[in-house]
Amino acid sequence: MSTDTTAPRASNPVTFNDDGIGEWTEDVVFEVTSERIAEYAAATNDPIEAHLKGEIASPVFAVVPTFFSMAPAALEVAPVELLMKLVHGEQDFHFHAPIRPGDVLTCRARATGYAALSTGSTVVVKAETRNQDDVLVNEQFITAFFRGVDAGKNVGELAPGHALDPALTSGTPVAEVTAHVDEDQTFRYSPASGDPMPIHLDEEIAQMSGLPGIINHGLCTMAFTSWAALDSFVDGDVTKLKRFAVRFAKPVLPGQDITTRFWSLPADVSGGDRAVGFETSVGDDLVIRDGLAVFTN
Repeated sequence: MSTDTTAPRASNPVTFNDDGIGEWTEDVVFEVTSERIAEYAAATNDPIEAHLKGEIASPVFAVVPTFFSMAPAALEVAPVELLMKLVHGEQDFHFHAPIRPGDVLTCRARATGYAALSTGSTVVVKAETRNQDDVLVNEQFITAFFRGVDAGKNVGELAPGHALDPALTSGTPVAEVTAHVDEDQTFRYSPASGDPMPIHLDEEIAQMSGLPGIINHGLCTMAFTSWAALDSFVDGDVTKLKRFAVRFAKPVLPGQDITTRFWSLPADVSGGDRAVGFETSVGDDLVIRDGLAVFTN
């Protein structure tokens, strides 16, 4: 375990629990149905027929079985009273096998490290999902961000990097997809994903939290970008996606249009596989940055 105490400080010192790093949560078992796969696809405006028919799960569906493991893992390290300050900072999926109807998935998660930044602190959680044959289906790295909180030091391992070279995004994109976030998007996504957070459903609570109103779930926005990538580069074939990562930059509001632009990455970035970097914007405002999609050749 590495430790670095040179990070800049936020204004609210809080003691994080180093002993919570590496502690796996209890196993959560999730039975996959065709109906749940199809519901998630419909809730994310996914146009890919195999997803809509419930034949195979879309990429970001992988978060659904792990949803109730992530926050407990982060709160093994961060004090539980910080729960309402938790914001989803980054998400990074590593796919090993697709999710299909009939799969019985076992999920668990553990914090791998935390870091103090100038505007707050992050806790990195690693989740893993295995199927009924004990095959590793996917690994996920979730970066939870606590705004204004000073953990005082950096401890443990952070998530794998996926930052884009700014020079890349100044070039002409190889693909561009614009999609509309529906006015009722969050009300459809919430039951499909199992995410009941009130900032996505209650206007008053969202405004009390300092938001302009109800915001789209970050993972719903990520799901939009995933089907855009699959449609643009592998004819919608989810089995060819090896990694999919984003950094959430700004919230998306229902009723807005989002545009995702993709740029090809050199082969040495992805170990010889095909890879694209991407960003998603609403007008001139980036809402997702440092996007990465890696496909098998």
